Amino acid sequence: MNDLLTAIEIETAAMPRYSVIWMHGLGADGSDFEPVVPELGLDGGPGVRFIFPHAPHIPVTCNGGYVMPAWYDIVSLDANSRTVDEAGILASRQAIRRLIERENQRGVPCARIFLAGFSQGGAVAYTTALTHPERLAGVIALSTYLPVQKLIEAEATAVNEAVPILAVHGSDDDVVSPALGIRARDFLTRHGYGVEWHEYPMPHSVCLEEVRDIGRWLRTRMDAQ
Repeated sequence: MNDLLTAIEIETAAMPRYSVIWMHGLGADGSDFEPVVPELGLDGGPGVRFIFPHAPHIPVTCNGGYVMPAWYDIVSLDANSRTVDEAGILASRQAIRRLIERENQRGVPCARIFLAGFSQGGAVAYTTALTHPERLAGVIALSTYLPVQKLIEAEATAVNEAVPILAVHGSDDDVVSPALGIRARDFLTRHGYGVEWHEYPMPHSVCLEEVRDIGRWLRTRMDAQ
């Protein structure tokens, strides 16, 4: 486990029963969503460990090869499609799996681990969760898309066919088109997944209403266990 991604960690209570591994977007880092935790309204509930890993620094083709934090290379940033580096996605999936294993070692089973991510980080959350060999607690997909649908079709695990999914998107998003988010939602629905979908009048960002909806969704999932 010496090759674990570095990460920021926040615990809402001692000896947390749940973990949320939350991936940031392209060019950001783990601190990006750290301020969200107190706004989720989880006080008084079971303890949660939030893990905000930092993506490695790699050249990103669509940004002229500039080296920045990224979960995988993006070749094209077309509004309605993406050309991505599948090998990079698989490498990031493996890195997140190691974080999941570390949570298992710290006493949090997969059934109490949520994967969350924004934009590129959400694409990794989708890919990792839907192909994970053990049942996870849920997926929170923020302003994101499915980067390689054929990978999901080939490697989706039966144990996560019923994993709860919350997918949210800004109706004015000009970075990851709402059409891409809807395409992911519809693909998952066609394949039998249950997706709770919300749109908000915002660009490629996060709003307080969305954060509160995420908090309510998390509490509902935790109360159901």
